[in-house]
Amino acid sequence: MRAPTNMQTRQQGMALLVSLVFLLLLTVIGISSMQNATLQEKMAGSVTLRNQSFQLAEAALRMGESAVQLATYTLAVCGTTAQCAPPAESSTVTGAGLNSTSGVTWIAAGGGFYGVQNIGTTTGAVNIPSNSSATLYRVTAVGIVGNNIRSVVESIYAKY
Repeated sequence: MRAPTNMQTRQQGMALLVSLVFLLLLTVIGISSMQNATLQEKMAGSVTLRNQSFQLAEAALRMGESAVQLATYTLAVCGTTAQCAPPAESSTVTGAGLNSTSGVTWIAAGGGFYGVQNIGTTTGAVNIPSNSSATLYRVTAVGIVGNNIRSVVESIYAKY
C-alpha cells in the first residue's frame, strides 16, 4: 500500500532541517570546547611561570640564609620602624642595590634577589639553648620570571 502523496510533499526537507539543527548544535559545542581548552592552556602556562618564580625565590632565600650563616657576617640593627618592617619594595624591586627607604641592600642571586635585615636580638627564640641570646635576621627573597611574574618569600633566621 502506498502513502498518500500529500503526506510525502509535506515531509520533504524535514530531514534536512533536523540535520542542520544538529550540525549547529555540534558546532556550538565544538567552539565552546576549543575556548575551554585555550583557557586551560593559559592557566597551565601561568601556573608554570608562577612555580618557576617561586623556585627562584626559594633558591635566593637559601642563598641569603647561607650568607647570614657565615661566622663573619655582620649587619647593623635596623634603626627605625620603617627599616624594621618587611621591605615594601619587594613587590617592585627589579635590580640589585640599596633601597634608601627600607635600608635593605638587594643582592642579585640567580633569577632573583634577596635582602637581609637585622631586626635585633632576643633570648626567647624557639629551638635555641635556654639563656642564649640570638640575633634575628629577616631574609626576604624575590623571584622574577617572564613578564614580571614574581614570588616573594621570607624567613626569620636566628643566629646564636
